[in-house]
Amino acid sequence: MAEGRTALCTIEQVDEPTRLEDTLVRGYRQLALETPDRPRDALLRALDVVFSVTLLVLTLPIGLLIALLVLVTSGPPVLYRGERVGRGGHVFTMFKFRTLRRGAERRLGTHLGEDLVQATQTEFTPLGPWLKATQLDEFPQFVNVLRGDMSLVGPRPIRPVFFEELAHELPSYWQRLVVRPGLTGFAQVRRGYETSMAEKLSHDLEWIADRSVRLYLRTVVATAWRVLRQSLGGILRRRA
Repeated sequence: MAEGRTALCTIEQVDEPTRLEDTLVRGYRQLALETPDRPRDALLRALDVVFSVTLLVLTLPIGLLIALLVLVTSGPPVLYRGERVGRGGHVFTMFKFRTLRRGAERRLGTHLGEDLVQATQTEFTPLGPWLKATQLDEFPQFVNVLRGDMSLVGPRPIRPVFFEELAHELPSYWQRLVVRPGLTGFAQVRRGYETSMAEKLSHDLEWIADRSVRLYLRTVVATAWRVLRQSLGGILRRRA
């Protein structure tokens, strides 16, 4: 990991194949940094801040209750902190309410996509399946949005090791670095979690090419409706 944790890789004195891969990833990062902003990006950032502040205030009682329940049922820590790749290759710490047992990310290792979904089932905390099903575990990411690490809408953030792999497998994957990763994404609204990375990328690139205020608002509303339905469904199933 680079100094200050702001880059994906550094060139080390190792074998030639590794140096070539590091150079390629660094090149992707530079391409993203050199991509000019659009005037509408400033407006989208303003909407991120307004919505995030409003939602954090409105959901504070729910967030405190969830934090207490996680602490009582699973012990500390309440929050999961994981490294994710952000805009321009910046690596940041993403926050979520903890839904997996301590050390789960290390044990899950290199699982990705559908394999990750299946392997995760054995790692849930007592409250984890419900938090994941209702997507209430995502609430702390509003803090990431306020900090500028993320946007409300954008490609879902990915771990550095997976970014490096996918950047070599999918030639257009680097374009995800042009925008901030999102709490929700165009691909997530249209497709499920098990969708292939290539198909998700096609939806992410559609968002990146458009990223209009209209599409932003449509995605936020669609996500809010989905989360509301899932939350109510999760509560009813838990009572049953």
